[in-house]
Formats: sequence, C-alpha cells, structure tokens
Amino acid sequence: MNELLLWCAAGIGANVIFASFFEWSIHKFVMHRPVGSFRYAFQAHAVVHHQVFKADHTYHLVQEKDKETIPMAWWNGPVIILIGLLPSLAIAWLTGHFAFLLGAFIAIAGYYGTYEYIHWCMHLPKQRRVEKPWIFRRLNGHHLLHHRYMHKNFNVVFPLADLCLGTLMVRSKTRFAQATGPSVPCVQPIEA
Repeated sequence: MNELLLWCAAGIGANVIFASFFEWSIHKFVMHRPVGSFRYAFQAHAVVHHQVFKADHTYHLVQEKDKETIPMAWWNGPVIILIGLLPSLAIAWLTGHFAFLLGAFIAIAGYYGTYEYIHWCMHLPKQRRVEKPWIFRRLNGHHLLHHRYMHKNFNVVFPLADLCLGTLMVRSKTRFAQATGPSVPCVQPIEA
C-alpha cells in the first residue's frame, strides 16, 4: 500500500512540474502559431482571444457575447489531458507501476481544471474567494503581461517553465494603460 501511495505521489509531483512545461509548449508552439495546416488553436487563441482581451480595460470581459472566447472548447480538455499523460503512460508501462499514471492523471487533470478556472476568473472577475490571495494577484499580473507581450509569460498556472525557458516577465518595460481591479496588481515599470 505504501509503495502504491509513493508511486502515486511521485506521479503527482513529477507531473505538476511536467504540466508547467507542457502548458508552456502548447501555448507557445500551438496556440501562438499555426502548426502546418492545423490552425484551429492559433485562430481561437492568438487571433480571437488576444484580439478581444488585451492588457487594457478590455482584459476583463466588456461584451457578453465575448464570454465564449475565454475558455477553450469543451473537447480540448480531454484531448490535452490524454496527450499530457503519454509520457507517464510510458513510464508506468516500463516500470510496471501504474499508480504513477494515476498520480499523473490527478496532476494533469487538476492542472488543466485549474488553468481553465483561474483563466476564467482573470478575464471575468467577480471578487470570488479564489481571486483574493496574493498568489492569484501575482498570476493575474503575469497573465496580464502576456496579453501585453504575447511572446512572454506563456504559463497561466505555474510559471516554472517561463522562468526556466527565459520568457518570464515580471514588469512591463514601458508604461501602458493597463487593466485595473481589486485582483489586478500594478505591472508598470518601477520608477527610479
């Protein structure tokens, strides 16, 4: 029993880290550029989502009809989770420890659900409990900067990959008319 729990915990831990890099890769290489003739993700995200939601007051939902452009299509979740599980499936198959795969599923599905929920809260704030902690404010500022600089801050949930891969931006280099609100931190340059 302890061995199963250990393998499950290892699957969770390894896949939370993996999920940061997986999210970063999908966001940078699939959602911000067409992949051959596959243009769906690029069109839905870089063209539509970023056109509707910028870093100014339009970072928050302005027109009700644009609400549908905040989350990914419902079927993206299962597809992304299944693709994200492939490396852990290989590890589980090679080691014979399928509890690792269970941990991976918990981590990848939880990460995706967290992504969708906090991304929704960022663009449609309602002063929910999740919007109050400092970590949400920090992630919200991180994401706001992504809407200002589309080739920075690809992570929404856990910016480890942004930090490791050189795309992390903590503050804007120049002043701009940024979105404001109770859960939106100031990301303007620090005045000397």
